Amino acid sequence: MTGNKRRDIGIKRRYAAEARFRMLGIGAVSIAVLALVFLLVSILSNGVSAFRQTFVAFDVTLDSSVLDKKGNRDPGEMAKVTTIGYGNLLKKALIADLEAKGVSTEGISDKDISGLLSKEAPAQLRDRVLADPDMLDQTINFRTYANGRIDGYYKGRVTMETAELDSNVTPGQLQLADRMRAAGMLDVGFNMGFLTDPDASELRPEAAGLGIAIIGSAYMMILVLVMSLPIGIAASIYLEEFAPQNRFTDLIEVNINNLAAVPSIVFGLLGLAIFINFAGLPQSAPVVGALVLTLMTLPTIIIATRAALKAVPPSIREAALGVGASKMQAVFHHVLPLAMPGILTGTIIGLAQALGETAPLLLIGMVAFVRDFPAAPPEGFFDPAAALPVQVYNWTQRADPAFVERASGAIIVLLVFLFMMNLIAIILRRQFERRW
Repeated sequence: MTGNKRRDIGIKRRYAAEARFRMLGIGAVSIAVLALVFLLVSILSNGVSAFRQTFVAFDVTLDSSVLDKKGNRDPGEMAKVTTIGYGNLLKKALIADLEAKGVSTEGISDKDISGLLSKEAPAQLRDRVLADPDMLDQTINFRTYANGRIDGYYKGRVTMETAELDSNVTPGQLQLADRMRAAGMLDVGFNMGFLTDPDASELRPEAAGLGIAIIGSAYMMILVLVMSLPIGIAASIYLEEFAPQNRFTDLIEVNINNLAAVPSIVFGLLGLAIFINFAGLPQSAPVVGALVLTLMTLPTIIIATRAALKAVPPSIREAALGVGASKMQAVFHHVLPLAMPGILTGTIIGLAQALGETAPLLLIGMVAFVRDFPAAPPEGFFDPAAALPVQVYNWTQRADPAFVERASGAIIVLLVFLFMMNLIAIILRRQFERRW
């Protein structure tokens, strides 16, 4: 075999190997994309229904002889009427409205009729009346959540067959719900309360919302940004531009890289020991979660910032020093502005990673059931709150199937936040990007 033939065979083998490698790469990317699509389809198919809810609307006469026996219109005195009293009022009003609209209730007890309403309904009406006592002795059209089983019936989780085996709903209630829907008393619409309401107990899955979790996550991200960005950038500039190269700085760099790989639950244990047990900060407070997430995010920001500083060509520094600038002027007037796109991108990616962390927040008590909204900053930073990933974990631990739907819906909200943060990172990179 001549040399030219051997060379041609070798070239063909290299081309064949390159083609095989290209096919392997395409196959790997295709598998990753398919897995991502499957994950998104699964989440969307299970969670989109959380943004829709079944509502019941009927006329209610707010009898002052029941809700304000002394007739003083004093919210303090009216608050003595419990949700039981409001529940009895709603039951009578619903039965009367069904009769007035000609909806048959034959064979269905009064208890089953009132069971169509969410257990949250009396509390909702009570809050409205206490907020505006002038509503008394008026007839209002009250719109509230339907029971979780009724809601599940219109979302495919509950059927007539399963209702026969379920102690929480009967086939007669489902048939009555169909008649009410035909009469315009029941409808399925967008559930704004899922984004604004607080969490609810296991008996009221239809009333559970993400309001407190969204506020808690927002508070934590604000604090993490305020604490991690200046510390991370300052540490990176010093290590990259000013620190002497010796064993001490080498030890610091090694530990920073190691901290970036430490499991997040270790930071949770650290936060529990230092910020709660030693410093005495309140459990389940955004400030504690922010401190823990700041410690976890700092290594990521430092590594990303140092990489951005290294990417600036040395000629920029040399040119600045050559025209008489000091070391600090060269860094802050020339190097740092050119590295800013990479720094901002790394910071937002670090914040996005912190937003999705669950394990450290569980250890500092943010898994607690919280019904009251935190106050406005700065007091709200110390009030009990939840977080989006913890709320997802909490709902997946509950038995009612409606909470699985709620958990998938919360994941969608979390993914939207992450998408927005990554979109901001792209915009900032393009906005501050400079070419040299």
